[in-house]
Amino acid sequence: MAHLSYVNIFARDVVALSGFYSEVFGFPEIEAIRSPIFRGIDAGPCAIGFNAPDAYDLLKLQDFSNPTGVGFLLNIDVDTVEEVDAMVPKAVERGATLIKAPYHTYYNWYQAVLLDPEGNVFRINKMLD
Repeated sequence: MAHLSYVNIFARDVVALSGFYSEVFGFPEIEAIRSPIFRGIDAGPCAIGFNAPDAYDLLKLQDFSNPTGVGFLLNIDVDTVEEVDAMVPKAVERGATLIKAPYHTYYNWYQAVLLDPEGNVFRINKMLD
C-alpha cells in the first residue's frame, strides 16, 4: 500500500522556515538528509521537507517557480485543546500571522488558521470527541 512520506514546501530560507516549525511544534530535524538546498523535519508518520528555490531547476519546475495564492494547507494535529491554545501565541511570537483564532468547527474540531513566516497556510487542530 502506498503512503505519504513527505510534504515538501518551497522556501526562500530553508533554515529559518524549518526552524520555525521545529521550534513551534518540537519537530526534530532529520540531519542525515540535510543539504545546502534542503532541510527535513520529522513530523511523525509524515516528514516535512523544505526546498530552496534552487530545487525548481533541479526538479525541472522552472515554469512553476512563481506561484501565487494559497497552494496548500498544512494541518498539524495536537493532543488537546489546550495545546492548540498554547501553540498559537508561540507561533505568532516566532513570526506567524494569525488568520482565524482558535474556534470550534461545525465538523467538531478545535482549530486555528495561521500563515507561517513565508506566507504558507497551516492549521493547528484537535479533533473533539
